[in-house]
Amino acid sequence: MILGSPLTELKGVGEEQARKFAVLGIKTLGGLVEHYPRRYDDYSTVTPIGKLRPGAVTIEAAIKQVKGRRVRRGLHITEAIASDDTGSVRLIWFNQPYRAGAIKSDQRYFVSGQYELGRGRFAIMNPSMEMVSDLPINTARILAVYRSTKGLTSRQIRLAVYQALPLIENIPETLPLWVVKEQQLLSRAEALIAIHMPSSVEKLAAARRRLGFEEVFQLSLASLLNKQENQNEPALRIPFQEELAQEFVRHLPFTLTDTQRRAVWQAYLDLQKPYPMNRLIEGDVGSGKTVVATMVALMAIEQGWQVAFMAPTELLARQHADTIHALLSPLGKEDLVTMLVGALSASQKAKARTAIKSGKAGFVVGTQALIQEKVDMHKLALIIIDEQHRFGVEQRKLLMAKADHMPHVLSLSATPIPRSLALTLYGELDISLLTEKPADRKPIITSIISPNARAGLYGKIDEELAAGRQMFVVCPLISPAEEIMEAETAKARGLPPIMSSAEKAYEELRSKNFKHRRVGLLHGKLKPAEKQAVMERFVRHELDILVATTVIEVGVDVPNATIMLIENAEHFGLAQLHQLRGRVGRSHHQGYCYLLLDDSGAPSRRLRALEQSNDGFSLAELDLSLRGPGAIYGTAQHGSLDLRVAQLTDTELITSARESAQKLLQEDRNLLQYKELMLHVNRLRAVTNLN
Repeated sequence: MILGSPLTELKGVGEEQARKFAVLGIKTLGGLVEHYPRRYDDYSTVTPIGKLRPGAVTIEAAIKQVKGRRVRRGLHITEAIASDDTGSVRLIWFNQPYRAGAIKSDQRYFVSGQYELGRGRFAIMNPSMEMVSDLPINTARILAVYRSTKGLTSRQIRLAVYQALPLIENIPETLPLWVVKEQQLLSRAEALIAIHMPSSVEKLAAARRRLGFEEVFQLSLASLLNKQENQNEPALRIPFQEELAQEFVRHLPFTLTDTQRRAVWQAYLDLQKPYPMNRLIEGDVGSGKTVVATMVALMAIEQGWQVAFMAPTELLARQHADTIHALLSPLGKEDLVTMLVGALSASQKAKARTAIKSGKAGFVVGTQALIQEKVDMHKLALIIIDEQHRFGVEQRKLLMAKADHMPHVLSLSATPIPRSLALTLYGELDISLLTEKPADRKPIITSIISPNARAGLYGKIDEELAAGRQMFVVCPLISPAEEIMEAETAKARGLPPIMSSAEKAYEELRSKNFKHRRVGLLHGKLKPAEKQAVMERFVRHELDILVATTVIEVGVDVPNATIMLIENAEHFGLAQLHQLRGRVGRSHHQGYCYLLLDDSGAPSRRLRALEQSNDGFSLAELDLSLRGPGAIYGTAQHGSLDLRVAQLTDTELITSARESAQKLLQEDRNLLQYKELMLHVNRLRAVTNLN
């Protein structure tokens, strides 16, 4: 057997079971080995029957009085008595009729399962059993629990992994031996055996450390190699013109924050280097990223070169175009701004493409329409990507390919990311943080509201609306039909249903509590022109209340909107709630965010944190700790950057892995000797930010 062998090479895995493994994405023995457990049940302690307590237990016992019978509705129950020197206990299996014939009366067994109340008496329910003479796989040890599927259990996956142990024992090392020794890591083979079949808690911890270190090491090496490659590319040097920068700042209706000034200066220095800028401006909602981007772009368009600004939605593209047009107007450069989005008419698109090709459009703002084949850039020098994680790798590459040489790239993100995460995911980027809000902004007052306080809340809100302000109401679903589907899904999973849809809330607000107010509706199923029309009405204050889904999560800027009301707040993630809250309080008026609960129960830790803090970066740290390992903050492209083992809260491990990757590049130029390592690294290089 080799890693590429099909699963049918294993005993007991036929074509039918192989198809079930394929549902989990496991098609080869290598895929089986890489299918890590999602958690563990500890049955390693063998307890005398006389000392059993409720919970997960393992006993060593002889089994007798085995009998099976059918009860109502075809349910089959098998019962047996297990005994040792300290006492006896009942064993109960449901719908496992083969148990009675499989148990041998002259053998001793390890029995592992949940000791709990069953049919009025304590028993071990649906236990696993193995002869004491055998090497236990499913009893008397720490048991791996895998992500499974219908017709394929963790027990069956464990049996398959057990058969693959000889293959795992000979699996090649992926890390340089000096790294393994220096970091005191298990070998890859040892770690893989221990992650699937740990002999102790300590061995499992060592396996997780080794595999987690490897994940971060490979990701760090990929990003460092990308950065190295970027710095070998020639780029247009864009000179800094101090008087132009001063004139831009002089016409601003506000004062730049210190972190905005620092970010602009860092970008100006980048533009003067002989290789392309690759910088991320990371700032909390309302921190002024568009102003920074415009000020950076100013130096490029002053030279007669082009800037392309790509936004994820037409709504944002239009908003950015308006903002940039206003910022450049005092300098007499507003005519350079051209917008290209899908909703333009055919003649408008043709006119925009002509202006772009001729160079008349110096600052092009658009959506994915910018990467179409029909769009020819004149002299593209700088690309600005808003909410860059919303674009796939290929989309970014297509835009970059429209330049005659490698362009400078400035990425913007309104999602605060903890430093440990930024170093891991964005290792190839230079990062500027905007940690301040404009001086006239007041902290948003956030309150958790129980359902029975809704009437009083509506009274307070109406006073604010009467004073001329506006409100967003955000719901997790679009229609009542989705509510029904969600209720059925939630019931099947034993979870509380989401009870609020935008369409239902819209009808209730405009016909009951706020029938004297102007109420609008915005959601993802509306046509682009309809969305734009509704949003423009809200911006012009032709609507007092906008009921919406999370389509307004990022970027929508309505300074007069001061109230954010979030229905079923518990059903949103912490980062998403913070983004939604950032849609209000964007002027000198006081902003309010109300988090409505599903019921009168105690609110979650993340809602309490949101109520107490407006600091997106500290909330991001909490969000990371609550999520644990897994997808990298929702920013990974098609799951390729998921961390399955590494804890991103383990800053010591991340630091060690990054330092080792840097050391490898500095001291060992012949990376080709590490064939297994580079297979993984090259795959990661293709899906990280730059490539």
